[in-house]
Amino acid sequence: MKEDLHLWGNELNYFTTYFNIAYCVMLIPSQIIITYVRPSLWLPSLEVVWGVITGLFAITKNAKQVYILRVFLGLCESTAYPGMITLFMSWYTPLEMAKRIGFYHSCQAIGQIISGAMQAAIVKSLEGRHGLSGWRWLFVVNAIITVLQGAAGYFMIPDYPNNPNPRAVWFKRVHAELAMHRLDREGRVDIKPITWTAAKYLYTPPVLRTFTNWLVYVITVMYIAMVVGTLGYNYFNLFLKALTNSDGTRRWSTEEVNLIPIGGSVITVVFVWIWAFLSDILKTRWALIVTQAGIAVIVGIILTIWTTNPTGTPVSSAYAGYFLSTLSLGTAPLIWTWLSDFAPQEPEERSLTVGVAIAGYYAVSAWSQVLVWPAKQAPYYKHGWQSSIGLCSFVIMVAVTLRVIELKVIRPKRNNAIEGAEEGGNRTIKDEEDLKELSKADVECV
Repeated sequence: MKEDLHLWGNELNYFTTYFNIAYCVMLIPSQIIITYVRPSLWLPSLEVVWGVITGLFAITKNAKQVYILRVFLGLCESTAYPGMITLFMSWYTPLEMAKRIGFYHSCQAIGQIISGAMQAAIVKSLEGRHGLSGWRWLFVVNAIITVLQGAAGYFMIPDYPNNPNPRAVWFKRVHAELAMHRLDREGRVDIKPITWTAAKYLYTPPVLRTFTNWLVYVITVMYIAMVVGTLGYNYFNLFLKALTNSDGTRRWSTEEVNLIPIGGSVITVVFVWIWAFLSDILKTRWALIVTQAGIAVIVGIILTIWTTNPTGTPVSSAYAGYFLSTLSLGTAPLIWTWLSDFAPQEPEERSLTVGVAIAGYYAVSAWSQVLVWPAKQAPYYKHGWQSSIGLCSFVIMVAVTLRVIELKVIRPKRNNAIEGAEEGGNRTIKDEEDLKELSKADVECV
């Protein structure tokens, strides 16, 4: 692709920049729209459009055409991850949420595993077929898979417990009743359409309530710092591609450059699950966030030493650093679960906070990647790993401070809110027969 489209400068960085800008612009509107339009309609529709746009990459001739497609790709993708996180927060209790979000989050790495193997296979087997390069075939195949999966979403996404998807024939009424009953026990309430004027709990508009709450900014800053601070692993393939033998030939072939990072993706999947399960079992978020940030600091130190003195430092340390960096890619599910712990009775605030945090990350990433991780410097980045050390150290301080505030301020207020909800009794099970049915379903779900 680089050779066919004549990408000799920082075009690869600009591909990310244009995508991030569009993603950032559309994200919060999408989070608001999803409270009006059924997720089972909104999410699959954008996924199908995303697939069609992906297929158009196969006919691009230059970088400018890619820039345009990347903008529309960002607009369509902006609601996917935060929209699903909002759904998870509407269905699960604190003791099980990290595992669910963690499993979903790990699917990104699973996708990288599949795509890495698929890239190698397609480049090898379809190169030149019908006059198309292997990388163009990759977009064609990706588009077909995406459109089919997106169409399935119309029937598979269950929507919210209080308003389930009527097209989901696999979904039973008792599942929704059970979910609402379980959420009542945790003092949680249903999500409502987000407006500037519609009053909600305590008669305060949710948008104003969210943006006047200091918590949204703390969560946003911590999330941005951690994600930006661990971006280095995304450039593992550029590191592999830049390595040469003593005679100047490339050390790794294109196929090997696609296959080697699969090992890192496997480690990511395993440890995202480990962090998520430990979070629910130990009932803690902050300690595991601090642990992962600490690992990222160590990785930053290792790779800073290698990039500043590559001839005097074994290249094996760089390999170790890149693979170790995958251990710290599981903080997002813990941050979202921690947010849900903070605001169990504020679903609209949770949804907006997720949107603000992710939009903030893409806004920062749109300009920072070009400056911190310029493709021209790969793999000897002047400031990349140093910035990682600083950002992840900052995350440790924020997480510890937020934990202290949680114990001293947030937890007492939350407990009082839950007690009030229990006394008010938001919902009741209709009769003894429903209660038996719910109990049976609860056992089946376990």
